Amino acid sequence: MNLFQCTRQYTRHLSAIVVAGVLAAAALAASAQTPYPSRPVKVVVPISAGSGTDVVARLVADRLTKALGQPFVVENKPGADGAIGADFVAKASPDGYVLGAFAASPVVMNPAIFKLPFDPIKDLAPITNMAALGLVLGIQPSIPAKNVAELVAYAKANPGKLNYAAGTTFFHLAGELFKHATDTDIVAIPYNGTAPQVTAMLSNEVQVIFDPFVGLQHFKSGRFRALAVTSATRSSLMPEIPTLQEAGLNGVVVDTWIGMFAPAGTPRPIINLLNAEITKIIAMPEVRARLAALSYEPVQTTPEQFATQIQSDTARWAKTVKDSNFTVKK
Repeated sequence: MNLFQCTRQYTRHLSAIVVAGVLAAAALAASAQTPYPSRPVKVVVPISAGSGTDVVARLVADRLTKALGQPFVVENKPGADGAIGADFVAKASPDGYVLGAFAASPVVMNPAIFKLPFDPIKDLAPITNMAALGLVLGIQPSIPAKNVAELVAYAKANPGKLNYAAGTTFFHLAGELFKHATDTDIVAIPYNGTAPQVTAMLSNEVQVIFDPFVGLQHFKSGRFRALAVTSATRSSLMPEIPTLQEAGLNGVVVDTWIGMFAPAGTPRPIINLLNAEITKIIAMPEVRARLAALSYEPVQTTPEQFATQIQSDTARWAKTVKDSNFTVKK
């Protein structure tokens, strides 16, 4: 083969490489320009259907479907106090087609209690908080206490004589945080869920309850006496009831929330789009009314604000678990 033939073959080979590169670049550009979403999006709820988190997730997913033109399909993946579903989202492809609607437990409480197969802060990308829920600290009317200070005094005078309902890990932690903050000895009685602990109050099996407004009618009727709400601000459902902080327990806030997440590494334009659309949805009057009916306060945050809250809540619950030597049975 002479020099001319070698040069000609090299040029042909180089041209093929250039053409292939151009075609690849064009394909990448076309892919990058594909609008999101271009196919159905899965929204994972890590607890059973019918729960508050599930209802809020479906409320938002239905309106995202209408706003963005692709189905946002809720899929329940319950188990391990939310860890199974959260782990699925954390390990999904970061392309915006798998999202998670999580309450606080699997994100900021579980890391202090369980060994998780993922890191909520490193492996999840917060999109926005959507709804917040505090609790009502209630007592039996037979207890001679009209406010939090009087309850604390009564509990100290009668150590181990009062029981409180621990229907979920969240309510159990709320009770332990209260006990630690007030240096009182109130005994936790476990129940399997929210409704059973309300029933336990009605039958006087327990004298103290941290209730997510499920027993609202009993507070209104006088069957239970409300002393405080545990959220940072007063509840619109019971605006006359002070917060624990207003009652003298500075810095004591016990609340949960429902937020939307994506796998870490999800492109920022997708995060921003979802944040903007969900913020619009939460502002809708019919959505706010539905949240109020579920005892939730509507919340709208930026991804950065939500991330800051998650870090703060994680540290707060880790301290609560450590200070109280809290453990749960797996």
